[in-house]
Amino acid sequence: MRALLVFTAVFVAVFGQETFEGKIHIVILLLQRKSEIVSNIYSYLFVPKIDFWMEPTHPSLPVDIRVPSQSLKEVKMFLESNDIQYTVMIHDVQNLLDEEKRQMLKARAVQPRNTDDFDFANYHTLNEIYDFIDMLVVENPHLVSKIVIGQSYEGRPLNVLKFSTGGSNRPGIWIDTGIHSREWVTQASGTWFAKKIVTDYGNDPALTAILDKMDIFLEIATNPDGFAFTHSQNRMWRKTRKPNSGSSCVGVDPNRNWDAGFGGGGSSGNPCTETYRGPKAHSEPEVKAIVDFVQAHGNLKAFVSIHSYSQMLLYPYGYTRTPAKDERELDELAKKAVNDLTSLYGTRYKYGSIITTIYQASGGTIDWTYDQGIKYSYTFELRDTGFYGFLLPANQILPTAKETWLALMAIMEHTNANPY
Repeated sequence: MRALLVFTAVFVAVFGQETFEGKIHIVILLLQRKSEIVSNIYSYLFVPKIDFWMEPTHPSLPVDIRVPSQSLKEVKMFLESNDIQYTVMIHDVQNLLDEEKRQMLKARAVQPRNTDDFDFANYHTLNEIYDFIDMLVVENPHLVSKIVIGQSYEGRPLNVLKFSTGGSNRPGIWIDTGIHSREWVTQASGTWFAKKIVTDYGNDPALTAILDKMDIFLEIATNPDGFAFTHSQNRMWRKTRKPNSGSSCVGVDPNRNWDAGFGGGGSSGNPCTETYRGPKAHSEPEVKAIVDFVQAHGNLKAFVSIHSYSQMLLYPYGYTRTPAKDERELDELAKKAVNDLTSLYGTRYKYGSIITTIYQASGGTIDWTYDQGIKYSYTFELRDTGFYGFLLPANQILPTAKETWLALMAIMEHTNANPY
């Protein structure tokens, strides 16, 4: 029996200080007796600074890796010795990054005077996003306010936009983007969502009905230190930026740091890995700030954490195979949301529980929120499925945001119509 495994390798030198050269799309044909390569790929491909964009899970699912250029020969020997056929998908990753920079500089040439002038079709720096947030609040004082729920490790404000038509202790919906800093299409989508909310309130009956009864909270730059670092030093940075005691490796995976199966399978105890869980649950200030907010609020009814990439809509659990008690409803709603998303451009999404759809991942955001009693807890993995990975071109920002909005609306409408 044959299984198909797709690898993507990105060969790295320096961007900012580190540039990136080459990306290889590797198609692997494995005989069943060689399937242990999948589960043991970390040790088989243990080279310095290897970066798993998509982790090894099952022979039928893709595994994407970024490999330092000095390790290219070693990796190619491994692939060839295991009868792995591969072809080049993108010949020059640095060319994509250069184009990304050119587009950002072009957008920056004209400073927006208001949020109508903001270039939603381009990527932006953290400070530009912060400026956008402030402009949106000034323009819409009766609908939008800014809440600072804490500070990042490096002292940056953790800004949350609150969309509310008044009242106290109303049920709420939470949306966050950018918890993994290199997933730039998520922060870009978050700014578009914010503008969409203020534009549609009073014009779109469905959104108006939601905001007449509920508040929406949106954290666009959930990992601001990491996001700033992707602009200044390393475009591929995923984690937070807090130093780790006893290690030269910096940062924690903020989606493995939650007190939901913390330290279990799908997370790492090695500070140098991309999925390092941290020394204890909620050790990262960026995570702890959300934890404190959720617990203090006490009336959130939906929680949506938005990632990229792989085109999936996922619900709990990731740390255990025990089905969520609301699995049937969560699955039906996910199907509705995915169908709505697909209706716009035909983009195909998978959906299901994290552990059955993608892989085991302990210490994840929505497992914790679901265990806190927030029934409608979902994670998105936005475009694409690996062709560009984390380097999604800017011309896909608006299509991504617009189709995702349809799925978000399905979740928010259902939450509003089904109080609990």
